[in-house]
Amino acid sequence: MKLVAGMMMFSVSVLSEAVHSMMDLIAAIIANYSVRKAVKPPDKEHAYGHGKYENVAGVIEALLIFFAAAIIIYESLLKILIGSPVEFLEIGIVIMGISTVVNFFVSRYLSKVAEEEDSIALEADSMHLKTDVLTSLGVFVGLIVINLTDLKILDPVIAIAVAVLIIRAAYKLTMESSKGLVDEKLPLEEEMVIKNVLLEHMPEFVEFHGLRTRKGGDQRFIDLHLVMKADTSVEDSHKVADHLEHEIKKRLPRTSVLIHVEPCDWRNCPLSDDNRFIEIEDRLKNKSKDKRKI
Repeated sequence: MKLVAGMMMFSVSVLSEAVHSMMDLIAAIIANYSVRKAVKPPDKEHAYGHGKYENVAGVIEALLIFFAAAIIIYESLLKILIGSPVEFLEIGIVIMGISTVVNFFVSRYLSKVAEEEDSIALEADSMHLKTDVLTSLGVFVGLIVINLTDLKILDPVIAIAVAVLIIRAAYKLTMESSKGLVDEKLPLEEEMVIKNVLLEHMPEFVEFHGLRTRKGGDQRFIDLHLVMKADTSVEDSHKVADHLEHEIKKRLPRTSVLIHVEPCDWRNCPLSDDNRFIEIEDRLKNKSKDKRKI
């Protein structure tokens, strides 16, 4: 509808919205494919799952948005230099009004699903459509102003403003999608959740270090080193590690946790309470023996 109306009206702002919507369609197809791939379980070739398909989809979507913005700016500058009339404004106003309303409700629903599923691909598509809402509204208002004032120059100017908003959205989308591709660590608030779980169970181990986190699609990956007391058995260490993994996964869904257990340095390593009493008794006995010798 936008494409036909834009060609009938000779309006570069409406045509720019048509290009934007075509990119939306391609982006939605890519998002659909990536989400289907991302939910597949790990296999021999992808031991960590397929979550990064979503990150790749997000970057591709961002590149498409940049491309759309470049076309819009180019066409707008040509129209400013050459100039051409804008006709059938009423048709454009109606179509842009419909587009604004439809995109508003679709983007809201998509954003809700993206948050529930923690999906970068769906979030990218939602951001894409939110930009559509703003740009469609801008063109809608601009066409009304042109109809009232007959200032034809506003048409390419509005189109360039639309392109700037698109570029801004594409930049944000690129930054967000690329985090998973370069294995950037989890957000600070999520790392604090992990550390709080560990601190709550601190009496069961000596300390932890080497915490590493990353994300691929909706999957989080966490690994760390857990230092146990000198006299803790392998079985008890395993139980502590299992319990910590369960607690972290309960607070951060879709998470894989790997804990490496290691003993502390024997020279300054605390013992469990039972063994501490045994150690004290042994020391007292040794002292009494020393006194008898003297």
